[in-house]
Amino acid sequence: MNPQSSQNVELSNFVRTTAKESTIPGVAVGVWADGQVSTVCHGVTNVENPLPVDEDTLFVVGSVTKTYTATALMCLVAQSRIELEAPVRLYIPELVLADERAAAEVTVLNLLNHTSGLDWRVEVDSGEGDDALAREVAALSGSTLIAPPGTRFSYSQAGYDLLGRIVEKVTGETYERAMASLVFEPLKLEHSFFNRDDVMTRRFATGHNPDDDGKPSVARPWRHWRSDNPGGGLASSVADQLRWARFHLGDGRAESGTPVLSPELLHRMKEPTVALRGSSLGDALGIGWFLRQVDRVQTVGHGGSANGQFADFLLVPERNFAVVAMSNAGPNGTPFNQTIIRWALQNYLGSIDRDPEPLPYDKERAREVVGSYGNDYMIVTIVNDGEVLTLDARIRPEVRAGAESEPPPDVSPADIGLLSAADEFIVAGGYLKGQRGFFTRDGAGMVVGVDLAGRLFSRISQTNRAS
Repeated sequence: MNPQSSQNVELSNFVRTTAKESTIPGVAVGVWADGQVSTVCHGVTNVENPLPVDEDTLFVVGSVTKTYTATALMCLVAQSRIELEAPVRLYIPELVLADERAAAEVTVLNLLNHTSGLDWRVEVDSGEGDDALAREVAALSGSTLIAPPGTRFSYSQAGYDLLGRIVEKVTGETYERAMASLVFEPLKLEHSFFNRDDVMTRRFATGHNPDDDGKPSVARPWRHWRSDNPGGGLASSVADQLRWARFHLGDGRAESGTPVLSPELLHRMKEPTVALRGSSLGDALGIGWFLRQVDRVQTVGHGGSANGQFADFLLVPERNFAVVAMSNAGPNGTPFNQTIIRWALQNYLGSIDRDPEPLPYDKERAREVVGSYGNDYMIVTIVNDGEVLTLDARIRPEVRAGAESEPPPDVSPADIGLLSAADEFIVAGGYLKGQRGFFTRDGAGMVVGVDLAGRLFSRISQTNRAS
């Protein structure tokens, strides 16, 4: 058996064993290494009508979709139809925000690298019609910004939905049709879709969340409303994800030789545009890609989640390497994906991805950070019992009560540990294990916010100041 075959057998065994231990109904994993594709598919599409997962099974890849939207934007940049530094209002003159100055100043690049100042998301179901994105833009009129444009990174689904509307305005097509002509068709991505009518005739995975007995139960809805497509609505197969990887590791041409994007612009997407602090997402953000040094290699990637579905996508350009992991059950989907990616980095490239070690409990530092923090969608509470800090993340009650369908379950409380870097921390267990974040202070030195998973949560109250 040659080394490549032996490695593939080890990959298959590891994926299947880890999926079973994680109680995940179905997974699809792909690796591109040494010019060869390896895929491992295990389990079933869902527990109610189980079909075997194969390399063409569609998973909702969540925010990995943002890499597609960003690439389409760069195609339009190449055609001189969009300028990265141009104000968004050049393309969407009807854009209104609560802060008129911000609405006039925010640029296309601010949306692409999450420095627009827009909050995480807009909780408005704008329907399934062709006007879905236009209606979401109108709903932004009351949105306040968390910071002036260009001053800080904060992950924003709303920003990428705006980018989708720019694509519509510039091309004169729906976002979905424009994505097909700009990206899917040239690259022969024949198992990648946004429209549910396209998905329903193909084999597709559904998400799962635990029922009252802890067993996987089908999660509904299958995906969110149409206006979320630019930031998280793509359904794709592991085979297409590996084609996507090969394109972004290449020279901007499709496998047929057709030019899609210049090598210069493809490379520019992987160059830092904003530095990130205390984030497990990366050390910096390019254009649509998170950039992170892992051991001895530079990685380029993005993760995503939907309702009970999870995807992680990682490139190592200098080694012509890619790994993709998709799974269909929470809360173990993300930990499963990360375990697979770390295994692949170590076993294919010899690069070990280690979490930083937290410091011993410090009661003075702990007392400063306890309390509740929130944004428009969730509330994060940090509790101090005098020996350990615990983080609890929950969807706002009014959001959950107003939802037409059941939102994803809340994150179980998990211990967090403070790190040596000022005001940084790491989640030590549970669904968010390994996630890093940091606390923000005001001019007087008081903790006024917490960043977690790239999102800002502003302080609401201080509670449980145990000594």
